[in-house]
Amino acid sequence: MSERFDVDAGDGLRLHVAASGNGPALVLLHGFTGSSETWNFLRPSLDSHYRIVAVDLPGHGRSSSPSDPGRYSLERFAADLATVLDTLEIERAAVLGYSMGGRAALRFAIARPDRTSALVLESTSPGISDAGEREERAAGDRELADFIEREGIAAFVSRWEGLPLWESQRALPDTSRKTLRDQRLSNNPRGLANSLRGAGAGGGLDVLDKVRSLTAPALILAGELDTRYVELGRRLARAIPGAELEIVAGCGHAAHLERPEAFTTAVADFLARIGAA
Repeated sequence: MSERFDVDAGDGLRLHVAASGNGPALVLLHGFTGSSETWNFLRPSLDSHYRIVAVDLPGHGRSSSPSDPGRYSLERFAADLATVLDTLEIERAAVLGYSMGGRAALRFAIARPDRTSALVLESTSPGISDAGEREERAAGDRELADFIEREGIAAFVSRWEGLPLWESQRALPDTSRKTLRDQRLSNNPRGLANSLRGAGAGGGLDVLDKVRSLTAPALILAGELDTRYVELGRRLARAIPGAELEIVAGCGHAAHLERPEAFTTAVADFLARIGAA
């Protein structure tokens, strides 16, 4: 049985949740411009083994878009995710996050190790350690946020899809690219802008030292063609005790989209291997 509902996280934020399946809980956190629908392809394979809880991050999908950028911070979201689990009467969960969702998953695991049974991190950064580089990225996030509000969602999506990061996605079928574009266009421009201001990659400190204390089993995934995140994945795998690293062949930043079968197999095998099911 599948269900959709909203959770009042307080301070003007309402989070939309799509839940289905039975078994140990598996939380799914999408990337920037995504939504809980990002993970629809996983449900047929995992619903029979896991209670899947896909959350629309603040400002994305059907979640609300507060006016205060501070309400979008990943540290605040760690507490918000605990509220979602409380609502569903879930004590502990495996958490899978992609890109921005991976950074959110890391913050949750650091803040609530008692509620994290496993981590799967796809194309995830632990943060930017160099202060100058971090400020440069933050300035870029602020500029892009202003662009979204000034030019509108359609102009932003066209600009976003032109980034070199997505070059490998040009090989996707036209139907897949249209579905992805339509999903991006469905987001609230204020939500995306404030997400960049409050949860952008330039806004938080490097958590690499903090992840060294994590004890939950972890799988780090990166696409072979996304060389920057392959290296970041290696850094995370070295820092998290016992973490496994898998490089998905023939794809870029979004392995789950470009190689869904290989991605699903990697996730399912890892969860089975650690006894999560």
